[in-house]
Amino acid sequence: MNRSKKILIGILIVLIAIQFIQPARNKNGQVLPTAISKMYSLPENVQATLKTACYDCHSNNTQYPWYANVQPVRSMLDWHIKEGKEELNFSEFGSYSHRRQINKLKAIANSIDDGSMPLSSYTLIHKNARLSPAEKISIINWARKTADSLTIK
Repeated sequence: MNRSKKILIGILIVLIAIQFIQPARNKNGQVLPTAISKMYSLPENVQATLKTACYDCHSNNTQYPWYANVQPVRSMLDWHIKEGKEELNFSEFGSYSHRRQINKLKAIANSIDDGSMPLSSYTLIHKNARLSPAEKISIINWARKTADSLTIK
């Protein structure tokens, strides 16, 4: 057997072996008392849009697609989720300091407004996460209004 066949067989064996690595999923299933929906009044349309477009990466409850069962895709998804939750976690929003909550709300509005969120790589596959102009306006208005109300306190 020549060298290239040995390398290909080795790669195939590694790819098959890593399929058995299935880390714990980011799926709590509970709404924590620190969840943003428990802390602040969210209009139903804003709550629904956040769940659809944001919660997979920015909460403790990810809805995993079928391809999350395939490594190394699963590892990449887990990395994105970890990064997203470090930046903003709607499930633990109430545990943030008052100042950080205000800053995060302003960042939500700015990220939606400038189009940097949701990520284009996410909306490419998750078409239901693409925000309509009306959804964008609703989230931006809610986030800014909530941030302003916290600034007054």
